[in-house]
Amino acid sequence: MASKVLEIVDEAEEASPGEFMRLLLEARSVLEDKRMGVPRPYRISGGLAVLPPEGKAIVVGDLHGDLESLRYILGGYSDGDWMVFLGDYGDRGGCSPEVWYAVLKLKIVHPGRIILLRGNHEGPPDLTPFPHDLPYYFRGRFGSSMGSRLYEMVKGLFPLLFHAVLVEEKYLMVHGGLPSEAQTFEEIAEADALHPMKPHLEEILWSDPRDHIRGTAPSPRGAGRLFGEDVTDRILGIVKAKTVIRGHEPCPLGFETLHNGKIFTLFSRMGPPYYNEEAAYLPLNLGDPPLDGYALAEEAVSFTTTPGGERITE
Repeated sequence: MASKVLEIVDEAEEASPGEFMRLLLEARSVLEDKRMGVPRPYRISGGLAVLPPEGKAIVVGDLHGDLESLRYILGGYSDGDWMVFLGDYGDRGGCSPEVWYAVLKLKIVHPGRIILLRGNHEGPPDLTPFPHDLPYYFRGRFGSSMGSRLYEMVKGLFPLLFHAVLVEEKYLMVHGGLPSEAQTFEEIAEADALHPMKPHLEEILWSDPRDHIRGTAPSPRGAGRLFGEDVTDRILGIVKAKTVIRGHEPCPLGFETLHNGKIFTLFSRMGPPYYNEEAAYLPLNLGDPPLDGYALAEEAVSFTTTPGGERITE
Protein backbone atom coordinates (compact mmCIF):
# COMPACT_ATOMS: atom_id res chain seq x y z
CA MET A 1 0.00 0.00 0.00
CA ALA A 2 2.83 2.40 0.81
CA SER A 3 4.22 2.05 -2.73
CA LYS A 4 0.88 3.10 -4.22
CA VAL A 5 0.70 6.13 -1.92
CA LEU A 6 4.26 7.08 -2.86
CA GLU A 7 3.27 7.01 -6.52
CA ILE A 8 1.10 10.03 -5.71
CA VAL A 9 4.23 12.00 -4.82
CA ASP A 10 5.85 11.04 -8.13
CA GLU A 11 2.65 12.00 -9.93
CA ALA A 12 2.69 15.39 -8.21
CA GLU A 13 6.14 16.11 -9.61
CA GLU A 14 5.05 15.30 -13.16
CA ALA A 15 1.49 16.71 -13.23
CA SER A 16 0.65 18.93 -16.18
CA PRO A 17 -1.43 22.11 -15.76
CA GLY A 18 -4.47 20.28 -17.11
CA GLU A 19 -4.00 17.36 -14.73
CA PHE A 20 -3.60 19.75 -11.82
CA MET A 21 -6.78 21.59 -12.77
CA ARG A 22 -8.78 18.37 -13.04
CA LEU A 23 -7.48 17.31 -9.63
CA LEU A 24 -8.53 20.63 -8.08
CA LEU A 25 -12.05 20.33 -9.51
CA GLU A 26 -12.39 16.79 -8.16
CA ALA A 27 -10.91 17.80 -4.80
CA ARG A 28 -13.41 20.62 -4.48
CA SER A 29 -16.26 18.17 -4.99
CA VAL A 30 -14.86 15.83 -2.33
CA LEU A 31 -14.20 18.61 0.18
CA GLU A 32 -17.65 20.12 -0.27
CA ASP A 33 -19.08 16.78 0.87
CA LYS A 34 -17.97 17.53 4.44
CA ARG A 35 -21.02 19.71 4.98
CA MET A 36 -23.46 17.90 2.72
CA GLY A 37 -24.24 14.82 4.78
CA VAL A 38 -22.20 12.39 2.68
CA PRO A 39 -21.54 9.21 4.72
CA ARG A 40 -18.10 9.22 6.35
CA PRO A 41 -16.50 7.07 9.09
CA TYR A 42 -16.39 10.17 11.28
CA ARG A 43 -18.93 12.71 12.53
CA ILE A 44 -18.93 16.33 11.42
CA SER A 45 -19.93 19.27 13.59
CA GLY A 46 -19.52 22.54 11.70
CA GLY A 47 -15.84 22.77 10.78
CA LEU A 48 -14.81 20.13 13.32
CA ALA A 49 -14.34 16.43 12.51
CA VAL A 50 -15.06 14.00 15.37
CA LEU A 51 -13.13 10.75 14.93
CA PRO A 52 -14.08 7.56 16.73
CA PRO A 53 -11.47 6.42 19.28
CA GLU A 54 -10.34 3.42 17.23
CA GLY A 55 -7.77 2.49 14.61
CA LYS A 56 -4.32 3.85 13.84
CA ALA A 57 -3.50 7.37 12.73
CA ILE A 58 -0.54 9.28 11.37
CA VAL A 59 -0.53 12.96 12.35
CA VAL A 60 1.48 15.32 10.15
CA GLY A 61 2.56 18.82 11.13
CA ASP A 62 3.47 21.77 8.92
CA LEU A 63 4.96 20.82 5.54
CA HIS A 64 5.42 24.22 3.89
CA GLY A 65 6.30 22.81 0.49
CA ASP A 66 8.63 20.06 1.77
CA LEU A 67 7.84 17.21 -0.62
CA GLU A 68 10.70 15.01 0.59
CA SER A 69 9.43 14.98 4.16
CA LEU A 70 5.96 14.11 2.88
CA ARG A 71 7.44 11.33 0.75
CA TYR A 72 9.17 9.87 3.78
CA ILE A 73 6.12 10.13 6.05
CA LEU A 74 3.88 8.44 3.48
CA GLY A 75 6.20 5.46 3.49
CA GLY A 76 4.71 4.58 6.88
CA TYR A 77 1.09 4.80 5.78
CA SER A 78 -1.07 1.66 5.61
CA ASP A 79 -4.48 1.23 4.03
CA GLY A 80 -7.18 1.84 6.61
CA ASP A 81 -5.09 4.21 8.73
CA TRP A 82 -6.30 7.68 9.51
CA MET A 83 -4.02 10.50 8.35
CA VAL A 84 -4.53 13.94 9.87
CA PHE A 85 -2.67 16.91 8.39
CA LEU A 86 -2.46 19.92 10.73
CA GLY A 87 -2.27 22.52 7.93
CA ASP A 88 0.32 24.80 6.30
CA TYR A 89 0.86 22.83 3.10
CA GLY A 90 2.44 25.63 1.08
CA ASP A 91 4.48 28.84 1.39
CA ARG A 92 8.14 28.91 2.37
CA GLY A 93 9.05 25.88 0.23
CA GLY A 94 9.74 25.42 -3.48
CA CYS A 95 7.61 22.29 -3.81
CA SER A 96 4.46 23.96 -2.49
CA PRO A 97 2.37 23.14 -5.62
CA GLU A 98 3.53 19.52 -5.48
CA VAL A 99 2.64 19.17 -1.79
CA TRP A 100 -0.80 20.59 -2.50
CA TYR A 101 -1.27 18.14 -5.37
CA ALA A 102 -0.20 15.19 -3.22
CA VAL A 103 -2.38 15.90 -0.19
CA LEU A 104 -5.43 16.63 -2.35
CA LYS A 105 -4.91 13.44 -4.34
CA LEU A 106 -4.64 11.52 -1.08
CA LYS A 107 -7.97 13.04 -0.01
CA ILE A 108 -9.59 12.02 -3.29
CA VAL A 109 -8.27 8.45 -3.14
CA HIS A 110 -9.05 7.98 0.58
CA PRO A 111 -11.80 10.53 1.30
CA GLY A 112 -12.94 8.94 4.55
CA ARG A 113 -9.47 8.49 6.03
CA ILE A 114 -7.56 11.65 5.12
CA ILE A 115 -8.37 14.73 7.21
CA LEU A 116 -7.03 18.09 6.03
CA LEU A 117 -7.00 20.93 8.55
CA ARG A 118 -6.46 24.54 7.58
CA GLY A 119 -3.47 26.35 9.02
CA ASN A 120 -2.75 30.04 9.22
CA HIS A 121 -1.42 29.77 5.66
CA GLU A 122 -4.89 28.58 4.59
CA GLY A 123 -6.76 31.23 6.52
CA PRO A 124 -9.46 33.70 5.47
CA PRO A 125 -8.48 36.72 3.33
CA ASP A 126 -8.31 39.08 6.31
CA LEU A 127 -5.67 36.85 7.98
CA THR A 128 -3.28 36.20 5.08
CA PRO A 129 0.29 35.67 6.32
CA PHE A 130 3.18 37.74 5.02
CA PRO A 131 5.02 36.87 2.94
CA HIS A 132 2.47 34.69 1.17
CA ASP A 133 4.60 33.21 -1.60
CA LEU A 134 2.36 30.36 -2.73
CA PRO A 135 1.19 32.22 -5.87
CA TYR A 136 4.81 32.75 -6.93
CA TYR A 137 5.56 29.03 -6.71
CA PHE A 138 2.53 28.26 -8.88
CA ARG A 139 3.54 30.86 -11.44
CA GLY A 140 7.10 29.62 -11.41
CA ARG A 141 6.04 26.10 -12.29
CA PHE A 142 3.06 26.68 -14.58
CA GLY A 143 3.64 30.15 -16.00
CA SER A 144 2.05 33.46 -15.09
CA SER A 145 -1.47 32.96 -16.47
CA MET A 146 -2.06 29.27 -15.71
CA GLY A 147 -0.13 29.43 -12.43
CA SER A 148 -2.30 32.32 -11.22
CA ARG A 149 -5.45 30.44 -12.19
CA LEU A 150 -4.40 27.26 -10.38
CA TYR A 151 -3.40 29.24 -7.32
CA GLU A 152 -6.81 30.92 -7.16
CA MET A 153 -8.46 27.49 -7.38
CA VAL A 154 -6.32 26.20 -4.50
CA LYS A 155 -7.10 29.29 -2.44
CA GLY A 156 -10.79 28.65 -3.04
CA LEU A 157 -10.43 25.34 -1.18
CA PHE A 158 -9.23 26.92 2.07
CA PRO A 159 -12.74 27.49 3.53
CA LEU A 160 -13.64 23.86 2.79
CA LEU A 161 -10.97 22.47 5.11
CA PHE A 162 -11.72 21.53 8.71
CA HIS A 163 -10.26 23.74 11.45
CA ALA A 164 -10.20 21.11 14.22
CA VAL A 165 -10.30 17.37 14.85
CA LEU A 166 -11.56 15.78 18.05
CA VAL A 167 -10.80 12.18 18.97
CA GLU A 168 -13.55 11.60 21.48
CA GLU A 169 -12.37 11.82 25.09
CA LYS A 170 -8.71 11.82 23.99
CA TYR A 171 -7.25 14.46 21.67
CA LEU A 172 -8.08 17.85 20.23
CA MET A 173 -6.09 18.61 17.06
CA VAL A 174 -5.73 22.13 15.67
CA HIS A 175 -3.14 23.99 13.66
CA GLY A 176 -2.20 26.80 16.03
CA GLY A 177 -3.93 27.46 19.31
CA LEU A 178 -7.10 27.45 21.34
CA PRO A 179 -10.05 29.87 21.16
CA SER A 180 -9.59 31.57 24.52
CA GLU A 181 -13.01 33.24 24.58
CA ALA A 182 -15.07 30.22 23.50
CA GLN A 183 -17.64 29.09 26.07
CA THR A 184 -19.24 26.07 24.36
CA PHE A 185 -18.40 23.15 22.14
CA GLU A 186 -20.62 24.66 19.44
CA GLU A 187 -18.58 27.87 19.37
CA ILE A 188 -15.42 25.85 18.77
CA ALA A 189 -17.07 23.73 16.07
CA GLU A 190 -18.51 26.79 14.32
CA ALA A 191 -15.39 28.96 14.65
CA ASP A 192 -15.15 29.44 10.89
CA ALA A 193 -18.79 30.44 10.55
CA LEU A 194 -18.43 32.91 13.45
CA HIS A 195 -15.42 34.64 11.88
CA PRO A 196 -14.77 37.57 12.01
CA MET A 197 -17.44 38.45 14.60
CA LYS A 198 -15.61 36.29 17.16
CA PRO A 199 -11.85 35.66 17.36
CA HIS A 200 -12.12 31.88 17.65
CA LEU A 201 -10.89 30.96 14.15
CA GLU A 202 -8.06 33.49 14.30
CA GLU A 203 -6.82 31.97 17.55
CA ILE A 204 -7.18 28.39 16.29
CA LEU A 205 -5.07 29.23 13.23
CA TRP A 206 -2.57 31.69 14.73
CA SER A 207 -2.18 31.40 18.52
CA ASP A 208 0.71 29.81 20.43
CA PRO A 209 0.91 28.25 23.92
CA ARG A 210 3.36 29.59 26.46
CA ASP A 211 4.31 28.31 29.88
CA HIS A 212 4.39 30.73 32.83
CA ILE A 213 1.53 32.99 31.71
CA ARG A 214 -2.12 33.02 32.65
CA GLY A 215 -4.92 33.94 30.29
CA THR A 216 -3.66 35.47 27.06
CA ALA A 217 -1.13 38.05 25.92
CA PRO A 218 -0.48 39.78 22.58
CA SER A 219 1.29 37.64 20.00
CA PRO A 220 4.42 38.82 18.19
CA ARG A 221 2.92 37.29 15.05
CA GLY A 222 0.45 40.17 14.82
CA ALA A 223 -2.50 37.75 14.83
CA GLY A 224 -3.80 35.31 17.40
CA ARG A 225 -2.72 35.37 21.06
CA LEU A 226 -0.22 33.75 23.36
CA PHE A 227 -2.17 31.62 25.86
CA GLY A 228 -1.46 29.97 29.17
CA GLU A 229 -2.19 26.60 30.74
CA ASP A 230 -5.41 27.85 32.32
CA VAL A 231 -6.83 28.44 28.82
CA THR A 232 -5.77 24.93 27.80
CA ASP A 233 -7.44 23.42 30.88
CA ARG A 234 -10.70 25.21 30.18
CA ILE A 235 -10.93 24.33 26.48
CA LEU A 236 -9.95 20.70 27.08
CA GLY A 237 -12.75 20.60 29.65
CA ILE A 238 -15.26 21.91 27.12
CA VAL A 239 -14.37 19.33 24.45
CA LYS A 240 -13.73 16.57 27.02
CA ALA A 241 -10.23 15.72 25.77
CA LYS A 242 -6.90 15.10 27.49
CA THR A 243 -4.26 16.53 25.15
CA VAL A 244 -3.98 19.14 22.40
CA ILE A 245 -1.96 18.13 19.31
CA ARG A 246 -0.99 21.11 17.18
CA GLY A 247 1.56 22.39 14.64
CA HIS A 248 2.45 25.97 13.72
CA GLU A 249 5.80 26.32 15.50
CA PRO A 250 9.20 24.93 14.43
CA CYS A 251 10.76 22.64 17.02
CA PRO A 252 14.45 21.61 17.06
CA LEU A 253 13.60 17.88 17.15
CA GLY A 254 10.30 18.18 15.29
CA PHE A 255 8.18 18.13 18.44
CA GLU A 256 7.79 19.88 21.79
CA THR A 257 5.67 19.49 24.92
CA LEU A 258 4.18 22.42 26.87
CA HIS A 259 1.59 23.12 29.60
CA ASN A 260 2.65 20.17 31.74
CA GLY A 261 2.03 17.67 28.96
CA LYS A 262 -1.34 19.03 27.84
CA ILE A 263 0.07 20.53 24.60
CA PHE A 264 2.07 18.58 22.03
CA THR A 265 3.53 20.54 19.09
CA LEU A 266 4.49 18.74 15.87
CA PHE A 267 6.51 20.14 12.95
CA SER A 268 7.10 18.01 9.84
CA ARG A 269 9.12 20.30 7.57
CA MET A 270 12.90 20.42 7.12
CA GLY A 271 15.12 23.21 5.86
CA PRO A 272 15.14 27.00 5.59
CA PRO A 273 13.74 29.32 6.74
CA TYR A 274 13.09 27.27 9.90
CA TYR A 275 16.39 25.42 10.37
CA ASN A 276 15.05 22.86 12.82
CA GLU A 277 17.53 20.00 13.29
CA GLU A 278 14.89 17.34 12.63
CA ALA A 279 11.28 17.04 11.55
CA ALA A 280 8.75 14.61 12.98
CA TYR A 281 5.42 12.89 12.50
CA LEU A 282 3.24 11.12 15.03
CA PRO A 283 1.96 7.52 14.70
CA LEU A 284 -0.95 7.17 17.08
CA ASN A 285 -3.17 4.28 18.11
CA LEU A 286 -6.53 5.95 18.71
CA GLY A 287 -7.85 2.89 20.53
CA ASP A 288 -5.26 3.12 23.28
CA PRO A 289 -5.81 5.18 26.44
CA PRO A 290 -5.07 8.86 25.78
CA LEU A 291 -1.45 9.95 26.11
CA ASP A 292 -0.14 13.24 27.42
CA GLY A 293 2.50 15.21 25.56
CA TYR A 294 5.40 13.52 27.32
CA ALA A 295 4.17 10.07 26.27
CA LEU A 296 3.42 11.34 22.75
CA ALA A 297 7.04 12.48 22.53
CA GLU A 298 8.03 8.82 23.01
CA GLU A 299 5.81 7.83 20.08
CA ALA A 300 6.87 10.61 17.67
CA VAL A 301 9.23 9.73 14.80
CA SER A 302 11.97 12.32 14.25
CA PHE A 303 13.85 12.30 10.96
CA THR A 304 15.93 14.23 8.49
CA THR A 305 15.76 13.60 4.78
CA THR A 306 17.94 13.85 1.72
CA PRO A 307 16.65 14.48 -1.83
CA GLY A 308 14.74 11.33 -2.66
CA GLY A 309 13.18 11.06 0.78
CA GLU A 310 15.81 8.80 2.38
CA ARG A 311 15.92 8.98 6.16
CA ILE A 312 19.44 9.70 7.36
CA THR A 313 19.01 10.11 11.12
CA GLU A 314 16.54 9.07 13.76
